[in-house]
Amino acid sequence: MKDYSRRAFLKKSAMTSAGVALGTLAFSSKSYSRIMGANERINFAVIGLHGRGREHIKSIAACKNAMITHICDVDTRELVQGSQMVKEAFGQAPAEEKDIRKLVENKDIDVITIATPEHWHTPMAIIGLQAGKHVYLEKPCSHNPAECEMVINAQKKYGKLIQMGNQQRSSSHTIEAIQKIREGVIGKVYMGKAWYSNNRKSIGVGKEVPVPDYLDWELWQGPAPRRPYKDNIHPYNWHWFWNWGTGETLNNGTHEIDVCLWALDVKFPKRISAAGGRYHFEDDWEFYDTIITNFEYDDKLISWEGKSCQNKTYFGRGRGSTIHGTEGTVLIDRDGYEIYNNNDSKIFEVVNKEKNVSMGVGGGGQMTDMHFQNLINAIREGEKLNSPIEEGSVSVSLLLLANIAWKMGRTLNIDTKNGHILKDKKANELWGREYQKGWEPKV
Repeated sequence: MKDYSRRAFLKKSAMTSAGVALGTLAFSSKSYSRIMGANERINFAVIGLHGRGREHIKSIAACKNAMITHICDVDTRELVQGSQMVKEAFGQAPAEEKDIRKLVENKDIDVITIATPEHWHTPMAIIGLQAGKHVYLEKPCSHNPAECEMVINAQKKYGKLIQMGNQQRSSSHTIEAIQKIREGVIGKVYMGKAWYSNNRKSIGVGKEVPVPDYLDWELWQGPAPRRPYKDNIHPYNWHWFWNWGTGETLNNGTHEIDVCLWALDVKFPKRISAAGGRYHFEDDWEFYDTIITNFEYDDKLISWEGKSCQNKTYFGRGRGSTIHGTEGTVLIDRDGYEIYNNNDSKIFEVVNKEKNVSMGVGGGGQMTDMHFQNLINAIREGEKLNSPIEEGSVSVSLLLLANIAWKMGRTLNIDTKNGHILKDKKANELWGREYQKGWEPKV
């Protein structure tokens, strides 16, 4: 009995010491479950912590068998806030890094998530794949059509998974709506109309100023040709400059166009056109603030209307898609779907109870949670990805081509097999981009 008591005492002492070593949160239910599941959990590194990256942290925290072990950003302010978010969500602070190239050297990381400016998306995904990491890649997956092909080829070469961040592919009500369309609820479908409305303000005329001490401007630019730092670029307005962004068409149009492609069961169209301009303000914004794009197929049509600075809604919704068929229409957005007959009478409605964010910078919600969980399940159990890069990149390619059509001021003829531009040398010069020397992505 004395010997037994001594063993019990030592065991109890060891457990107490472990608890002290792990900190006061070591045996909270959340932290304890993550420690016990360490051999089965998926370790994430979140890269790009402003706005969308914070939603990644929230969604990973909502998933099973997941842990954030590292965060990465070139802005030290974001690292401070991101670290605090992770500590609150997971019970322990993550390791911090500002350089993706150093980050991926860590063998404990299973997945990198990319929520950086768009010029970094494909190059960063390739770096991750080459280091043996799976990738959650925010939309748009690429800055130009050539990069869409690069990232697909890299995924095939290195064999890791890439889930593109068009999270509506994991929305239960959208999946249900698409299934009803497939079953013929509105007859033969032949048209998809998508829209986005917002009231963005002017970004003004930027001034060249010294780079703030909290920002590594060299790493921020990475593969993009070097430009001087101005006070109206970071952390968000890079979206409206060609050197780093892709405009509202890719920033928000990707989601709704993707729903239209999914519902109409099509990929590359035969013609793409785009018309619009920067009408609302006179400032440094290099893209359009208002645009209408058309994607023409042999027997189907998809259009997208973007209004960045004019907040008029359709059907009371700032964003959404309508799918039109011979026997009716399905209206789909992030908050549910409605079915109308040809007399414009609503015959069915689903109101989504999930906590989604229809508008706003973050764009989070349970569909993002489910999109991450789908990737985790695919890695652990072989579940089919809801948006593998080869499929997800199609909507991105189409919209990047729409940007080229707008810039060229003419309709593009497209090879329906691969999305390449036909018989237009000038337009094809915009297929890829110039890279900063030494930063070129290589598959």
